[in-house]
Order: sequence, then C-alpha cells, then structure tokens
Amino acid sequence: MMAEERTDLEAQIVKDIHFKEIDLVNRDPKNINEDIVKVDFEDVIAEPVGTYSFDGVWKVSYTTFTVSKYWCYRLLSTLLGVPLALLWGFLFACISFCHIWAVVPCIKSYLIEIQCISHIYSLCIRTFCNPVFAALGQVCSNIKVMLRKEV
Repeated sequence: MMAEERTDLEAQIVKDIHFKEIDLVNRDPKNINEDIVKVDFEDVIAEPVGTYSFDGVWKVSYTTFTVSKYWCYRLLSTLLGVPLALLWGFLFACISFCHIWAVVPCIKSYLIEIQCISHIYSLCIRTFCNPVFAALGQVCSNIKVMLRKEV
C-alpha cells in the first residue's frame, strides 16, 4: 500500500512540473517587457505647442491608433502566436539539449585535463623559476638606495 501511494505522489509531482497554472491577469510576472514594448499614442505621436490639429482629428487619431494596435496585435497573436511558441520552444529545447549534453561535459572534461597540465606547469615553475628568482632576490638584497636632497 505504501509503494502504491508513493508512485501516485511521484506521478502527481511529475504532473505538477509539466502542467503549471497560468496567470491570465498578470501575463508578464517578471516584467521583461516593462519599458520595451509599452508604446502608447503619446509615446509615438505628439504635437508641439502652436501646431495643433483640430480636436476632433486628434481624438479620432488617438482612437484609431489605440484600436488598430489592439486588434492588429490580437490578429497577429492569433495567427502566429502558437507557431512561434512552437518555434521558440523547439529552439530553447535545442539550446538546453546542447548545453546539457555538450557544453557542460566539454567544460568538465577541459577542467579535468587542465588540472593535469596545471600540475605539470606548477612543477616546472617551482623547478626552474623559483631558484632563479631566489638567486635574484639574494643578489638584489644587498642593494641599498639612498636619496639625498640637493640644496
């Protein structure tokens, strides 16, 4: 009975990972489009002081811009949203696959191989450079510098 309950719980966890609740009110919870895509009428069209059009033209222009932007976005997202979501999902799946199965193993392999080389490099430095620098230190240790102020 315990094993059966455990597999049901595991199945529920797997289901929860793949089927996430979607917030239909806040569709940008991480604010990735905060300053980029927010384009209103005032951000695009502005009339400087002294060159105003008729008030009716301004109101109709505002309404036309707002409604056409709204419906054009809806139409484009209806026609292209699902195919582009499929494309982006495929692309990010490929990127994840390459990262998991190629990039990380290559980096780990490189780090393992470079560790061996770093030990050999360290041994060479200690064998050849340390005595040279120790001798130079001994030679230069007897050098004395005196500064005099000339009047």
